[in-house]
Amino acid sequence: MTRRPLRCCGATAALSVALLLSSCTSTVGGSGAAGSGGVGDPLFPALGNGGYQVRHYGLDLDYDVKKQRLAATAEITAEAKQDLRSFQLDLQGLRVSGVRVDGKDAAFTRKGHKLTVRPADGLKKGADFRTTVDYGGTPEAMTDPDGSTEGWVKTTDGAFVAGEPAGSMTWFPGNNHPDDKATYDFTITVPKCYTAVANGELRSEKISKGKATFVWHNSQPMATYLATATIGKFDVHTSRTSDGLPLYVAVDPAEAAASRKPLERLPEILKWESGLFGAYPFSSAGAIVDDTPKKIDWEALETQTKPIYAGAPDTVTVVHEMAHQWFGDSVTPKTWRDTWLNEGFATYAEWLWEEHEGGKTPQQQFDALYKADEDNADNADNADNERWAFPPGDPGKAQNVTGTPVYERGAMVLQQLRKAVGDKTFFKILKEWPAKYRYSNADSKEFIAFCRERTDEDLTDLFDDWLYGKGKPEWEY
Repeated sequence: MTRRPLRCCGATAALSVALLLSSCTSTVGGSGAAGSGGVGDPLFPALGNGGYQVRHYGLDLDYDVKKQRLAATAEITAEAKQDLRSFQLDLQGLRVSGVRVDGKDAAFTRKGHKLTVRPADGLKKGADFRTTVDYGGTPEAMTDPDGSTEGWVKTTDGAFVAGEPAGSMTWFPGNNHPDDKATYDFTITVPKCYTAVANGELRSEKISKGKATFVWHNSQPMATYLATATIGKFDVHTSRTSDGLPLYVAVDPAEAAASRKPLERLPEILKWESGLFGAYPFSSAGAIVDDTPKKIDWEALETQTKPIYAGAPDTVTVVHEMAHQWFGDSVTPKTWRDTWLNEGFATYAEWLWEEHEGGKTPQQQFDALYKADEDNADNADNADNERWAFPPGDPGKAQNVTGTPVYERGAMVLQQLRKAVGDKTFFKILKEWPAKYRYSNADSKEFIAFCRERTDEDLTDLFDDWLYGKGKPEWEY
Protein backbone atom coordinates (compact mmCIF):
# COMPACT_ATOMS: atom_id res chain seq x y z
CA MET A 1 0.00 0.00 0.00
CA THR A 2 1.09 3.56 -0.65
CA ARG A 3 -0.09 6.10 1.93
CA ARG A 4 -0.66 9.84 1.85
CA PRO A 5 -0.37 11.91 5.04
CA LEU A 6 -3.25 10.81 7.24
CA ARG A 7 -6.10 12.90 8.57
CA CYS A 8 -7.71 12.50 11.97
CA CYS A 9 -10.90 10.50 12.30
CA GLY A 10 -14.14 11.02 14.15
CA ALA A 11 -17.01 8.98 15.57
CA THR A 12 -17.22 6.57 12.64
CA ALA A 13 -13.57 5.71 13.16
CA ALA A 14 -14.17 4.95 16.82
CA LEU A 15 -16.85 2.44 15.92
CA SER A 16 -14.68 0.72 13.33
CA VAL A 17 -11.65 0.64 15.62
CA ALA A 18 -13.70 -1.02 18.33
CA LEU A 19 -14.85 -3.69 15.90
CA LEU A 20 -11.30 -4.37 14.78
CA LEU A 21 -9.62 -4.45 18.16
CA SER A 22 -12.16 -6.19 20.40
CA SER A 23 -11.73 -9.94 20.31
CA CYS A 24 -14.75 -12.18 20.72
CA THR A 25 -15.55 -15.87 20.85
CA SER A 26 -18.55 -17.89 19.84
CA THR A 27 -21.15 -18.59 22.51
CA VAL A 28 -23.07 -21.08 20.39
CA GLY A 29 -22.51 -24.80 20.80
CA GLY A 30 -20.82 -26.95 23.37
CA SER A 31 -17.41 -26.52 24.92
CA GLY A 32 -14.63 -26.99 22.40
CA ALA A 33 -17.12 -27.30 19.55
CA ALA A 34 -17.37 -23.62 18.58
CA GLY A 35 -14.95 -22.01 16.18
CA SER A 36 -13.42 -18.94 17.76
CA GLY A 37 -14.10 -15.39 16.65
CA GLY A 38 -10.64 -13.94 16.11
CA VAL A 39 -7.38 -15.76 15.47
CA GLY A 40 -5.26 -13.92 18.02
CA ASP A 41 -3.62 -11.45 15.67
CA PRO A 42 -1.39 -9.26 17.88
CA LEU A 43 -2.65 -6.03 16.28
CA PHE A 44 -6.19 -6.95 15.17
CA PRO A 45 -7.40 -9.68 17.55
CA ALA A 46 -11.01 -9.59 16.33
CA LEU A 47 -10.17 -10.29 12.70
CA GLY A 48 -10.41 -13.81 11.33
CA ASN A 49 -11.98 -16.91 12.82
CA GLY A 50 -10.83 -20.27 14.09
CA GLY A 51 -11.90 -23.83 13.42
CA TYR A 52 -11.74 -23.90 9.63
CA GLN A 53 -9.64 -22.97 6.60
CA VAL A 54 -11.26 -21.51 3.49
CA ARG A 55 -10.37 -23.01 0.13
CA HIS A 56 -12.57 -21.02 -2.24
CA TYR A 57 -14.93 -18.04 -2.35
CA GLY A 58 -17.65 -17.83 -4.98
CA LEU A 59 -19.11 -14.32 -4.85
CA ASP A 60 -22.23 -13.40 -6.83
CA LEU A 61 -22.82 -9.64 -6.56
CA ASP A 62 -25.57 -7.52 -8.11
CA TYR A 63 -25.04 -3.80 -7.50
CA ASP A 64 -27.58 -1.12 -8.29
CA VAL A 65 -25.37 1.93 -8.78
CA LYS A 66 -28.20 4.48 -8.62
CA LYS A 67 -29.76 3.09 -5.44
CA GLN A 68 -26.36 2.03 -4.04
CA ARG A 69 -27.84 -1.34 -3.10
CA LEU A 70 -26.12 -4.70 -3.16
CA ALA A 71 -27.85 -8.08 -3.48
CA ALA A 72 -25.38 -10.91 -3.07
CA THR A 73 -24.69 -14.56 -2.40
CA ALA A 74 -21.39 -15.90 -1.09
CA GLU A 75 -20.54 -19.57 -1.43
CA ILE A 76 -17.59 -20.47 0.79
CA THR A 77 -15.85 -23.83 0.54
CA ALA A 78 -13.77 -24.70 3.58
CA GLU A 79 -12.17 -27.50 5.57
CA ALA A 80 -13.00 -28.03 9.25
CA LYS A 81 -9.84 -27.99 11.37
CA GLN A 82 -11.69 -29.31 14.41
CA ASP A 83 -15.07 -30.79 15.23
CA LEU A 84 -17.46 -27.86 14.84
CA ARG A 85 -20.91 -27.28 16.21
CA SER A 86 -20.71 -23.64 15.13
CA PHE A 87 -18.31 -21.29 13.38
CA GLN A 88 -18.03 -17.60 12.58
CA LEU A 89 -17.58 -15.38 9.54
CA ASP A 90 -16.62 -11.69 9.38
CA LEU A 91 -19.33 -9.46 7.90
CA GLN A 92 -19.88 -5.82 8.85
CA GLY A 93 -23.29 -4.27 8.19
CA LEU A 94 -25.56 -5.65 5.44
CA ARG A 95 -28.52 -7.86 6.17
CA VAL A 96 -28.28 -11.65 6.08
CA SER A 97 -31.47 -13.29 4.80
CA GLY A 98 -30.38 -16.92 4.89
CA VAL A 99 -27.50 -19.31 5.53
CA ARG A 100 -27.10 -22.88 4.34
CA VAL A 101 -24.37 -25.39 5.11
CA ASP A 102 -24.03 -28.23 2.61
CA GLY A 103 -27.46 -27.36 1.26
CA LYS A 104 -29.29 -27.43 4.59
CA ASP A 105 -30.67 -24.35 6.31
CA ALA A 106 -28.47 -23.27 9.21
CA ALA A 107 -29.25 -21.15 12.23
CA PHE A 108 -27.31 -17.89 12.48
CA THR A 109 -26.88 -14.90 14.76
CA ARG A 110 -25.16 -11.51 14.41
CA LYS A 111 -23.03 -9.59 16.90
CA GLY A 112 -20.80 -6.75 15.76
CA HIS A 113 -19.01 -7.89 12.62
CA LYS A 114 -19.34 -11.57 13.53
CA LEU A 115 -21.84 -13.84 11.79
CA THR A 116 -22.15 -17.03 13.86
CA VAL A 117 -23.42 -20.06 11.93
CA ARG A 118 -24.76 -23.25 13.51
CA PRO A 119 -25.12 -26.02 10.91
CA ALA A 120 -28.04 -28.44 11.09
CA ASP A 121 -25.47 -31.22 11.41
CA GLY A 122 -22.18 -30.93 13.24
CA LEU A 123 -18.98 -30.80 11.16
CA LYS A 124 -16.22 -33.33 11.73
CA LYS A 125 -12.56 -32.43 11.73
CA GLY A 126 -11.12 -32.80 8.22
CA ALA A 127 -14.50 -32.51 6.52
CA ASP A 128 -14.99 -30.24 3.53
CA PHE A 129 -18.13 -28.13 3.80
CA ARG A 130 -19.87 -25.44 1.77
CA THR A 131 -21.51 -22.42 3.37
CA THR A 132 -23.93 -20.29 1.36
CA VAL A 133 -24.83 -16.83 2.67
CA ASP A 134 -27.56 -14.72 1.08
CA TYR A 135 -27.18 -11.08 2.04
CA GLY A 136 -27.64 -7.51 0.86
CA GLY A 137 -28.24 -3.89 1.66
CA THR A 138 -26.22 -0.71 1.35
CA PRO A 139 -22.52 -1.48 1.81
CA GLU A 140 -20.58 1.17 3.70
CA ALA A 141 -16.95 2.17 3.95
CA MET A 142 -15.12 1.77 7.24
CA THR A 143 -12.45 3.79 9.01
CA ASP A 144 -9.20 2.15 10.08
CA PRO A 145 -7.35 2.68 13.36
CA ASP A 146 -4.93 4.96 11.50
CA GLY A 147 -7.81 7.16 10.34
CA SER A 148 -7.87 6.07 6.70
CA THR A 149 -10.93 4.91 4.76
CA GLU A 150 -11.35 1.48 3.18
CA GLY A 151 -13.94 -1.10 2.23
CA TRP A 152 -16.82 -0.37 -0.15
CA VAL A 153 -16.33 3.33 -0.89
CA LYS A 154 -19.01 4.95 -3.04
CA THR A 155 -17.88 7.04 -6.00
CA THR A 156 -19.89 9.24 -8.36
CA ASP A 157 -20.08 6.36 -10.85
CA GLY A 158 -19.96 3.22 -8.71
CA ALA A 159 -17.69 1.98 -5.95
CA PHE A 160 -13.99 1.92 -5.15
CA VAL A 161 -13.36 -1.35 -3.28
CA ALA A 162 -10.20 -1.93 -1.25
CA GLY A 163 -9.68 -3.95 1.90
CA GLU A 164 -6.49 -3.40 3.91
CA PRO A 165 -6.60 -4.39 6.68
CA ALA A 166 -10.28 -5.24 7.24
CA GLY A 167 -12.46 -3.69 4.53
CA SER A 168 -13.37 -6.89 2.68
CA MET A 169 -15.96 -7.65 5.38
CA THR A 170 -17.94 -4.58 4.29
CA TRP A 171 -18.98 -6.43 1.11
CA PHE A 172 -18.60 -10.20 1.61
CA PRO A 173 -18.55 -12.65 4.53
CA GLY A 174 -15.28 -14.48 5.06
CA ASN A 175 -12.38 -15.46 7.24
CA ASN A 176 -10.91 -11.98 7.22
CA HIS A 177 -7.27 -12.54 8.12
CA PRO A 178 -4.13 -12.72 5.93
CA ASP A 179 -3.28 -16.23 7.15
CA ASP A 180 -6.32 -17.78 5.43
CA LYS A 181 -5.82 -17.53 1.66
CA ALA A 182 -8.17 -18.98 -0.95
CA THR A 183 -9.04 -18.93 -4.63
CA TYR A 184 -11.92 -16.76 -5.88
CA ASP A 185 -14.64 -16.54 -8.50
CA PHE A 186 -16.57 -13.29 -8.92
CA THR A 187 -19.82 -12.82 -10.81
CA ILE A 188 -20.63 -9.10 -10.74
CA THR A 189 -23.78 -7.65 -12.29
CA VAL A 190 -24.10 -3.89 -12.83
CA PRO A 191 -26.09 -1.55 -15.11
CA LYS A 192 -25.00 -2.09 -18.71
CA CYS A 193 -23.08 1.17 -19.05
CA TYR A 194 -20.76 0.24 -16.18
CA THR A 195 -17.69 -2.01 -15.81
CA ALA A 196 -16.93 -4.28 -12.86
CA VAL A 197 -13.29 -5.20 -12.30
CA ALA A 198 -12.05 -7.93 -9.97
CA ASN A 199 -8.91 -9.99 -9.40
CA GLY A 200 -7.59 -12.54 -11.85
CA GLU A 201 -8.82 -12.97 -15.41
CA LEU A 202 -12.06 -11.92 -17.07
CA ARG A 203 -13.80 -15.13 -18.11
CA SER A 204 -16.90 -13.59 -19.68
CA GLU A 205 -18.86 -10.37 -20.15
CA LYS A 206 -22.54 -10.55 -21.01
CA ILE A 207 -25.28 -7.94 -21.44
CA SER A 208 -28.89 -8.91 -20.83
CA LYS A 209 -32.02 -6.94 -19.93
CA GLY A 210 -30.17 -3.70 -19.37
CA LYS A 211 -27.50 -5.23 -17.15
CA ALA A 212 -23.90 -6.28 -17.69
CA THR A 213 -22.46 -9.34 -15.93
CA PHE A 214 -18.71 -9.75 -15.55
CA VAL A 215 -17.26 -13.11 -14.51
CA TRP A 216 -13.73 -13.06 -13.05
CA HIS A 217 -11.59 -16.01 -11.93
CA ASN A 218 -8.61 -15.76 -9.56
CA SER A 219 -6.89 -19.15 -9.48
CA GLN A 220 -3.94 -18.40 -7.19
CA PRO A 221 -4.48 -18.17 -3.40
CA MET A 222 -5.37 -14.67 -2.19
CA ALA A 223 -5.87 -13.05 1.21
CA THR A 224 -9.24 -11.39 1.75
CA TYR A 225 -7.74 -7.89 2.08
CA LEU A 226 -6.40 -8.14 -1.48
CA ALA A 227 -9.80 -8.77 -3.11
CA THR A 228 -11.63 -6.08 -5.09
CA ALA A 229 -14.87 -5.65 -7.02
CA THR A 230 -14.48 -2.07 -8.19
CA ILE A 231 -17.33 -0.65 -10.29
CA GLY A 232 -17.39 2.42 -12.50
CA LYS A 233 -17.23 3.85 -16.00
CA PHE A 234 -13.73 2.95 -17.13
CA ASP A 235 -11.63 3.10 -20.25
CA VAL A 236 -10.42 -0.50 -20.53
CA HIS A 237 -7.24 -1.53 -22.33
CA THR A 238 -6.12 -5.14 -22.74
CA SER A 239 -2.76 -6.30 -24.05
CA ARG A 240 0.06 -8.75 -23.40
CA THR A 241 3.65 -8.37 -22.35
CA SER A 242 6.45 -9.63 -24.57
CA ASP A 243 6.35 -12.82 -22.48
CA GLY A 244 2.64 -13.29 -23.17
CA LEU A 245 1.31 -12.22 -19.76
CA PRO A 246 -2.23 -10.81 -20.11
CA LEU A 247 -2.68 -7.20 -18.95
CA TYR A 248 -6.01 -5.60 -18.06
CA VAL A 249 -5.97 -1.88 -17.31
CA ALA A 250 -9.13 0.02 -16.31
CA VAL A 251 -8.87 3.81 -15.94
CA ASP A 252 -11.48 6.39 -15.03
CA PRO A 253 -11.58 8.88 -17.94
CA ALA A 254 -10.92 11.74 -15.51
CA GLU A 255 -7.55 10.14 -14.65
CA ALA A 256 -6.62 8.89 -18.11
CA ALA A 257 -4.27 11.65 -19.25
CA ALA A 258 -2.24 11.74 -16.04
CA SER A 259 -2.08 7.93 -15.87
CA ARG A 260 -0.98 7.26 -19.42
CA LYS A 261 2.81 7.48 -19.14
CA PRO A 262 3.21 5.59 -15.84
CA LEU A 263 0.91 2.78 -16.99
CA GLU A 264 2.65 2.52 -20.36
CA ARG A 265 5.72 1.47 -18.37
CA LEU A 266 3.92 -1.43 -16.68
CA PRO A 267 5.38 -4.12 -18.99
CA GLU A 268 8.85 -2.66 -18.48
CA ILE A 269 8.40 -2.60 -14.71
CA LEU A 270 7.18 -6.19 -14.66
CA LYS A 271 10.18 -7.35 -16.67
CA TRP A 272 12.60 -5.45 -14.45
CA GLU A 273 11.05 -6.73 -11.22
CA SER A 274 10.95 -10.29 -12.54
CA GLY A 275 14.68 -10.04 -13.09
CA LEU A 276 15.15 -9.04 -9.44
CA PHE A 277 12.50 -11.09 -7.67
CA GLY A 278 12.02 -14.13 -9.91
CA ALA A 279 9.16 -15.13 -12.16
CA TYR A 280 5.99 -13.06 -11.81
CA PRO A 281 3.77 -15.15 -9.50
CA PHE A 282 0.34 -14.71 -11.09
CA SER A 283 -1.37 -15.50 -14.39
CA SER A 284 -2.24 -11.89 -15.25
CA ALA A 285 -1.46 -8.32 -14.26
CA GLY A 286 -2.88 -4.85 -14.68
CA ALA A 287 -4.19 -1.80 -12.88
CA ILE A 288 -7.37 -0.04 -11.77
CA VAL A 289 -7.27 3.77 -11.62
CA ASP A 290 -10.36 5.41 -10.17
CA ASP A 291 -11.50 8.97 -9.55
CA THR A 292 -12.09 8.73 -5.82
CA PRO A 293 -13.68 10.95 -3.15
CA LYS A 294 -11.50 13.15 -0.96
CA LYS A 295 -11.91 10.85 2.04
CA ILE A 296 -9.60 8.33 0.36
CA ASP A 297 -6.40 9.53 1.99
CA TRP A 298 -4.05 6.91 0.59
CA GLU A 299 -2.68 6.48 -2.91
CA ALA A 300 -2.81 2.81 -3.81
CA LEU A 301 -3.33 -0.77 -2.65
CA GLU A 302 -1.71 -3.90 -4.02
CA THR A 303 -4.97 -5.71 -4.82
CA GLN A 304 -3.85 -9.02 -6.31
CA THR A 305 -3.05 -8.97 -10.05
CA LYS A 306 -4.44 -5.42 -10.42
CA PRO A 307 -3.28 -2.78 -7.93
CA ILE A 308 -5.96 -0.18 -7.35
CA TYR A 309 -4.99 3.51 -7.48
CA ALA A 310 -7.01 6.30 -5.87
CA GLY A 311 -6.18 8.66 -8.71
CA ALA A 312 -3.46 8.73 -11.34
CA PRO A 313 -0.25 7.10 -10.04
CA ASP A 314 3.30 8.16 -10.72
CA THR A 315 5.78 5.59 -11.99
CA VAL A 316 7.38 4.98 -8.59
CA THR A 317 4.00 4.12 -7.10
CA VAL A 318 3.43 1.58 -9.88
CA VAL A 319 6.84 0.08 -9.07
CA HIS A 320 5.90 -0.10 -5.38
CA GLU A 321 2.52 -1.77 -5.91
CA MET A 322 3.80 -4.25 -8.48
CA ALA A 323 6.63 -5.27 -6.13
CA HIS A 324 3.89 -6.19 -3.68
CA GLN A 325 2.71 -8.90 -6.07
CA TRP A 326 5.75 -10.83 -4.85
CA PHE A 327 6.01 -9.35 -1.35
CA GLY A 328 2.58 -9.26 0.28
CA ASP A 329 0.37 -10.92 -2.32
CA SER A 330 2.22 -14.12 -3.22
CA VAL A 331 4.12 -14.24 0.09
CA THR A 332 1.68 -12.89 2.66
CA PRO A 333 2.42 -12.11 6.32
CA LYS A 334 1.11 -14.53 8.91
CA THR A 335 -0.04 -11.62 11.07
CA TRP A 336 -0.40 -7.86 10.64
CA ARG A 337 2.64 -7.37 12.88
CA ASP A 338 4.80 -8.60 9.99
CA THR A 339 3.64 -5.95 7.48
CA TRP A 340 7.20 -4.68 7.10
CA LEU A 341 7.77 -7.82 4.99
CA ASN A 342 5.35 -6.19 2.53
CA GLU A 343 6.16 -2.51 2.81
CA GLY A 344 9.89 -2.69 3.50
CA PHE A 345 10.47 -4.75 0.36
CA ALA A 346 8.18 -2.58 -1.80
CA THR A 347 9.93 0.58 -0.56
CA TYR A 348 13.31 -0.99 -1.27
CA ALA A 349 12.06 -1.77 -4.80
CA GLU A 350 11.46 1.99 -5.17
CA TRP A 351 15.08 2.62 -4.16
CA LEU A 352 16.37 0.09 -6.66
CA TRP A 353 14.20 1.63 -9.37
CA GLU A 354 15.51 5.12 -8.68
CA GLU A 355 19.06 3.81 -9.07
CA HIS A 356 17.97 2.00 -12.26
CA GLU A 357 16.69 5.35 -13.56
CA GLY A 358 20.00 7.07 -12.85
CA GLY A 359 19.11 8.56 -9.46
CA LYS A 360 20.27 7.88 -5.91
CA THR A 361 21.61 4.48 -4.92
CA PRO A 362 19.90 2.57 -2.09
CA GLN A 363 22.83 3.46 0.16
CA GLN A 364 22.36 7.13 -0.63
CA GLN A 365 18.66 6.76 0.16
CA PHE A 366 19.58 5.15 3.47
CA ASP A 367 22.08 7.88 4.30
CA ALA A 368 19.59 10.64 3.51
CA LEU A 369 16.94 9.12 5.78
CA TYR A 370 19.37 8.47 8.61
CA LYS A 371 20.69 12.04 8.53
CA ALA A 372 17.36 13.77 7.83
CA ASP A 373 16.25 14.11 11.44
CA GLU A 374 19.65 15.55 12.36
CA ASP A 375 18.98 18.33 9.88
CA ASN A 376 15.50 18.91 11.35
CA ALA A 377 16.23 18.47 15.04
CA ASP A 378 14.19 21.54 16.00
CA ASN A 379 10.99 20.08 14.54
CA ALA A 380 9.96 17.29 16.88
CA ASP A 381 6.81 16.49 14.91
CA ASN A 382 8.33 15.99 11.47
CA ALA A 383 8.21 12.69 9.59
CA ASP A 384 11.96 12.21 10.02
CA ASN A 385 11.53 11.80 13.76
CA GLU A 386 8.52 9.54 13.19
CA ARG A 387 10.88 7.14 11.44
CA TRP A 388 12.23 6.04 14.82
CA ALA A 389 8.92 6.05 16.72
CA PHE A 390 8.70 2.25 16.91
CA PRO A 391 10.57 -0.75 15.47
CA PRO A 392 9.20 -2.04 12.13
CA GLY A 393 9.21 -5.64 13.34
CA ASP A 394 7.01 -4.80 16.34
CA PRO A 395 4.60 -1.91 15.57
CA GLY A 396 2.87 -2.37 18.90
CA LYS A 397 -0.45 -0.70 17.98
CA ALA A 398 -2.93 -1.25 15.17
CA GLN A 399 -2.63 2.34 13.96
CA ASN A 400 1.11 1.82 13.45
CA VAL A 401 0.71 -0.92 10.84
CA THR A 402 1.00 1.71 8.08
CA GLY A 403 3.40 3.99 9.93
CA THR A 404 6.61 5.46 8.52
CA PRO A 405 8.93 2.93 10.26
CA VAL A 406 7.17 0.00 8.57
CA TYR A 407 8.00 1.47 5.16
CA GLU A 408 11.23 3.44 5.47
CA ARG A 409 12.96 1.73 8.35
CA GLY A 410 11.79 -1.60 6.90
CA ALA A 411 13.71 -0.73 3.72
CA MET A 412 16.67 0.37 5.84
CA VAL A 413 16.73 -3.11 7.42
CA LEU A 414 17.16 -4.55 3.93
CA GLN A 415 19.96 -2.14 3.05
CA GLN A 416 21.80 -3.08 6.24
CA LEU A 417 21.27 -6.74 5.37
CA ARG A 418 22.70 -6.12 1.91
CA LYS A 419 25.81 -4.55 3.41
CA ALA A 420 26.22 -7.43 5.85
CA VAL A 421 25.87 -10.35 3.42
CA GLY A 422 27.12 -8.74 0.19
CA ASP A 423 25.34 -8.12 -3.10
CA LYS A 424 25.53 -11.68 -4.42
CA THR A 425 23.83 -13.22 -1.38
CA PHE A 426 21.42 -10.32 -0.96
CA PHE A 427 20.04 -10.50 -4.47
CA LYS A 428 19.75 -14.28 -4.14
CA ILE A 429 17.60 -13.64 -1.07
CA LEU A 430 15.38 -11.27 -3.08
CA LYS A 431 14.65 -14.14 -5.50
CA GLU A 432 14.71 -17.16 -3.24
CA TRP A 433 12.51 -15.77 -0.45
CA PRO A 434 9.40 -15.26 -2.63
CA ALA A 435 10.13 -18.55 -4.42
CA LYS A 436 10.23 -20.60 -1.19
CA TYR A 437 7.03 -19.11 0.26
CA ARG A 438 5.15 -18.67 -3.03
CA TYR A 439 1.35 -18.55 -2.45
CA SER A 440 1.77 -19.04 1.30
CA ASN A 441 2.38 -17.09 4.50
CA ALA A 442 5.55 -16.25 6.41
CA ASP A 443 6.67 -14.16 9.36
CA SER A 444 9.73 -12.22 10.48
CA LYS A 445 11.27 -15.13 12.36
CA GLU A 446 11.15 -17.23 9.20
CA PHE A 447 12.75 -14.44 7.21
CA ILE A 448 15.57 -14.07 9.74
CA ALA A 449 16.17 -17.84 9.72
CA PHE A 450 16.08 -17.82 5.91
CA CYS A 451 18.79 -15.13 5.78
CA ARG A 452 20.97 -16.85 8.37
CA GLU A 453 20.94 -20.04 6.33
CA ARG A 454 22.53 -18.18 3.43
CA THR A 455 25.49 -16.51 5.10
CA ASP A 456 28.27 -17.10 7.60
CA GLU A 457 27.83 -13.56 8.92
CA ASP A 458 26.36 -13.07 12.38
CA LEU A 459 23.11 -11.17 11.77
CA THR A 460 21.94 -11.06 15.39
CA ASP A 461 22.83 -7.43 16.11
CA LEU A 462 21.54 -6.29 12.73
CA PHE A 463 18.01 -7.58 13.29
CA ASP A 464 18.01 -6.79 17.01
CA ASP A 465 18.92 -3.15 16.33
CA TRP A 466 17.24 -2.35 13.02
CA LEU A 467 14.15 -4.58 13.03
CA TYR A 468 13.31 -4.78 16.72
CA GLY A 469 15.33 -2.10 18.47
CA LYS A 470 13.61 0.92 19.98
CA GLY A 471 14.68 4.40 18.94
CA LYS A 472 17.31 5.29 16.38
CA PRO A 473 20.03 2.64 16.03
CA GLU A 474 23.61 3.82 16.33
CA TRP A 475 25.45 3.67 13.05
CA GLU A 476 28.64 5.18 11.70
CA TYR A 477 28.87 6.37 8.11
